[in-house]
Formats: sequence, structure tokens, C-alpha cells
Amino acid sequence: MSTATGFPNRQINLDFHTSPYIEHVADDFDAEEFAERLQRSHVNSITCFARDHHGYLFYPSKRHPELVHPHLSDRNLLLEQIDACHKRGIRVPVYTSVGWDGYSALNHPEWLARDPQDNVINGCPSVPKPNFYDSLCLNSNYRAYLIDHLNDIIDSLGPDRVDGLFLDIFSLVPCDCPRCREQMERHGLDHTDIRQRERYSAILLDEFRREVHDLVDDRVPGATLFFNGGHIGPSNKTSLDTFTHLEVESLPSGFWGYDNFPIVMRYVRNLGKPVVGMTGKFHTAWGDFHSLKNEDAMEYECFQMLTMGAGCSIGDQLHPRGRLSDATYDLIGRVYSQVEALEPYTLNTDTMADIAVMTPEREWNMDSALSDSLIGANRMLTELGCQFDIIDPDMDFTRYGLIVLPDEIVSSPELQRKLLDYVHGGGKVVGTYMSMDNGCDETNPLYGNRMLGDSYWDRDFIMPNDEVGARLPKEEFVMYERGARVRTAGSRVLLDSVEPYFNREGRYFCSHLHAPSAGRVGFPAATRYGDVVYFSHPLFRIYKDFAPSWVKAVFADVLDLLMPRQLVRKDDGHTVSGLEVQLRRSGSRNSLMLHCLYYPCKKSAANLYTIDEKVPLFDQRVRVYAGDAEIESVRAIRQGEVISERDYTVADGYVDLNIPKIDGYEIIELSLK
Repeated sequence: MSTATGFPNRQINLDFHTSPYIEHVADDFDAEEFAERLQRSHVNSITCFARDHHGYLFYPSKRHPELVHPHLSDRNLLLEQIDACHKRGIRVPVYTSVGWDGYSALNHPEWLARDPQDNVINGCPSVPKPNFYDSLCLNSNYRAYLIDHLNDIIDSLGPDRVDGLFLDIFSLVPCDCPRCREQMERHGLDHTDIRQRERYSAILLDEFRREVHDLVDDRVPGATLFFNGGHIGPSNKTSLDTFTHLEVESLPSGFWGYDNFPIVMRYVRNLGKPVVGMTGKFHTAWGDFHSLKNEDAMEYECFQMLTMGAGCSIGDQLHPRGRLSDATYDLIGRVYSQVEALEPYTLNTDTMADIAVMTPEREWNMDSALSDSLIGANRMLTELGCQFDIIDPDMDFTRYGLIVLPDEIVSSPELQRKLLDYVHGGGKVVGTYMSMDNGCDETNPLYGNRMLGDSYWDRDFIMPNDEVGARLPKEEFVMYERGARVRTAGSRVLLDSVEPYFNREGRYFCSHLHAPSAGRVGFPAATRYGDVVYFSHPLFRIYKDFAPSWVKAVFADVLDLLMPRQLVRKDDGHTVSGLEVQLRRSGSRNSLMLHCLYYPCKKSAANLYTIDEKVPLFDQRVRVYAGDAEIESVRAIRQGEVISERDYTVADGYVDLNIPKIDGYEIIELSLK
């Protein structure tokens, strides 16, 4: 994916969910001060509110004046926000809520989504009342109200003021009201099955997206359009053409955590749309008034977006009285000034990846979460310095030298044929545990093994050797989760497993956790069949749960066997594992850009991970594959220094770099002749 030049990449998403019980709303708002404050903070786009989750409007509605917030002192609030920003070249997409509307829920109970027991479906059942999370049904007259509301926004603001629309809360709602039941029957879906109700909800959301897209395309052609559901994945491809761009909502201090953004971004950057990442200024999550994110955390989150080819968006919430927080925008300004200064090196650049990790995600339902195996794979490959995308089975495999199938990739005849064709064409594959398992006691044509189901052992061991685990001591290492049983059927064993004395069950136990090794060689732990390597343990789930260094070591050795020329290699012993490295190509500058990012994350609090300081790194060694290209110069962009020829060598297609200093974030530009 190439980053989009000219697409707003220093954005604010300005929440304004304001209770009708709060008076003097926008009393302190000054349009010129508002826009000037944004300009000083290097903001070039801000999403402002037409309507909030409470259900109230913040503009002079022509069709629904009764819905304007009852205590809004300036009914032209949104118009003035837009006009003052436009004078300064700041774009203003307009926000409105879809799934939640407290006013409609209270005044139109017939619009509410219902479960099979006729109870109202609440979108956040863990949050006690009062709240505005009761879900509304798009098969009710609420849908007509929403379309009327969108036309009202355009009519009341004027088409020239509508730069774009951000429609929020496109979440699955397994409604079982009579109207939805009727439609489910038409689609051949069983309304008694919650998963099928969710499937119909996805169909309904797609229908509504297309209706909105057609309206916007007709009335405000050129306006951007984004539908926010809090997650983007393969299920979004059914209506991807209705999106002008993608915004990855991922507040690490909220429930998303620090694993979410890089995983989702590595996938969505392959969908052919400009992408904006979205974090928040809050110490925790949305609605955390009068809190402030640690500056080092804000830097890291925005810089990580740049390294992966995304624009930046920071979530904030405007105080009811309408004045922006100086402390917040001082913080944002300090970070966005750095983002702006780096744009010559970050915009109009292309992702470079030689490895693909396949996502097990196919459908997204209300119980869905990121796969543990995908989280583990992302962590491990990032620590190893691998340049990788996350793909689904429908994407192009031939762009990559190696595909990783982490732990739980469901087999199908189509995927099996596609992988076999890929391997026959010169591609490499690493599969783990149950990925592409076609059934018990069946020879797997991809792995050259007979797959025999789960292992007998809760925990067994691996024995390193001179090929796999070469730098490990030659003794047993525990594998913390149950593996699979396989027998070779054309493959050769790369790594043996070793059996324990027994499982901890019945009357049998030993010590505190598990029995030690009995010294008996068990089923193969790793096999090789041509250019395909199979691990019988769930390596990536183990790594997510326990992060054992020996698991990363054996996987790294297999990478070296299959991919001796990786785009980026860390120098073991001289490069810290926490250093994130991303390689991008700048065609306009004829350069390779190595993004280096190091902000230690720690668990100081019970409820969230934090970043509160950056620790400079010195003399980090990284190898970058440049192939036949000749290097003209090497420069540390943020340090503003040329890297001396004594700190890099060129041999065998690689540039071996010693990076003198990385102060949180550095971009090493390798200019090509």
C-alpha cells in the first residue's frame, strides 16, 4: 500500500456527546479561537458533531429544529466550526451516530432492537444504566429518520460545507423483532440462531451503507464517507466500495490495547483505500474528561501509524461549554508538529513486505476478538524484524516469498489448491498446529504428514539441534500448550518432541506444574516437505501466552532456512527485540526508508498498559536488503545527520547498518543512485 499524498493525515475526532441535563452548552465557544487553536496545533482535519449519542443536534436543523440540544446557546455551532476551519484550510468531516440515539430510544420504543424474549438489546450491557446504548433497528422507521437526518445535514449546512461524513456505531445487532424475522425468512436464515441473526445484521448494514453511499454520491459528490464499526476485517470487503477511506479506531489505553492497531493495519493497508489510524488523547478511553495521555505514548502511537503507512487521527472530547483544552492541544501540537515535519519522508511511500501472515478471521460477530495466534505471530515477527502483511485467503499470495499459517487456519479445498500452486511456483510456507488440518489420519499434501489429531500430552518438550534451535542449549525445552500428533509421509523431521513421564491427571502428578521429560522421543515437533515447514505445536498462541525465547529461536531458524534473504534482519545480540523496524520505499526520493521505533510499554496499572518514557538506543545493528541497488548516502532524518561510511557496509546485496542513536523514533534514509 502507498500512503496517500494530500489525504488529511493530522486529524482530530472531536467527540461532543453532551447530556441534555447540562446547561450553557457552547457558551464559551469562539469560532476564530477554535480554528486558530487547531491551526497552531498543526491539525489539518477535524471531525465535528452534527448529532451525538444522546440524540441531539448541534446545527440549525431545517427539518428537526425540536432536536437541537435544548441548552445549546449557539445553534450555528457546527456551521461556525466549519466556516472558521475552512478559512484556515482545515477540513471538517461531519459526525453523526447511527446505532445509538438516546432521544429516539426514549421517544420511539417501537424503533428499538429486540432479543427473542422481546427485551431491548443494549450495545454495552456491562455499563449500568443510565446510558444511551440501547440499539436501534434499521428495519424500523428509524431508518427513514436517519436518511431524513442526512438530507437535513446537507440542506442545513449547505453542500459546500460537507467535506465528508463519519457515520458511527455500525455494529452487529442480532435483532429478532417481527420486521427482522420477516427479512431473515426471505434470506433463508434461522432467526432462532444468534449467529444467523448476526449474519442478517451484517446484510442489513451493507444495504444501509449502499443507500447512504448513493445519497452522498448524489448530493455531495467528492465528500469522504466512512462507516465506523470499531473493527475492520475481511467481513468489511462485502461493502468496501462504499467507503472512500478507512479509519482504524484503536485507542490502546481502551479495550483495544497495543496489539490491535498493528494487526488491523497490516491487514487493511492491503485493501486499496487510504488509511487513517485513530488513537485518543485520553489516559484511558472515550469520555475520559480532564485526562491527558502521556506525551511519549502519544508520540509512539502516532509515529507507529506513520511507520505503517497510515495518516494520524487523535480522539478528543469537547467540553460542553465549547472551549478546547489548551493542555490537550499543546500536547497534540508538539506531536503533530513532528508528524508534519516528517511528511516529505512519510507521504507517498510504499509498504515493503516479503512475508504474509494469514488471518484466521473470516466473520466478525459480537463475541469476536483478535485471534490469540495472530497476536502471538504479530509480536514474534515484529520482534524478529520481519517485514510482513496480514492477508486473507482471497488476496494475492505471489507478492510474498513466504506465508505463515498461524495455529488455526481452517482448511478448504480452494485454499489448499491455492497454497499448493503457490509452493509449486516457488513460494515458501510455515504452518503450525491445526492450520490446514484436513482431518484425522489423513495425509496432508501441503505438509507431507499424516495428521493424527491432538497430542496425548498436555505439555511435552522440544529438543534443539544444529539446524533448528542451533543457538539453544542441547537439552529439552517445555512447550506450554498441547500440540498435535503427526507422522511423516514424505516429509523429514527437523525437530523432535520429547515425551513427559505422564500428564497431570488422575492420581499422577509431579511437583507444582507438570512432569519432567522422560527422555523418550515423541512425535515430530517440526517437519520439512520441500519448501513447507510444519510445527506441530501452537507456536504463536504459546508465544502470546508465555513468550518463551526458545519458541522464537526455533521459528527464527526456520525462517533462515526458508528465507535466507529477508528484507530486514536484526543483528542478534546487538539489536533489542523491542525495536520495531519498518521498511518503506519512496519513489519520489528514490530511497529506502527504514523506520525505527522504540518506546517501552509497561504494565504499571491493573487495567491498562502505559508508555511514560522513551529510552534512547545506541548502536543498533540492522541489515537492509537493497539487492543490486547502489547506495549513494545514508542519513538519520530526525537527527539530521549523515551516517558515516564507517557505520555501514554494503555486501552481498545487504546494507549492514550501525545506527548510532534512536531517540524513540528515527528514519534512516538509504538514498539510491
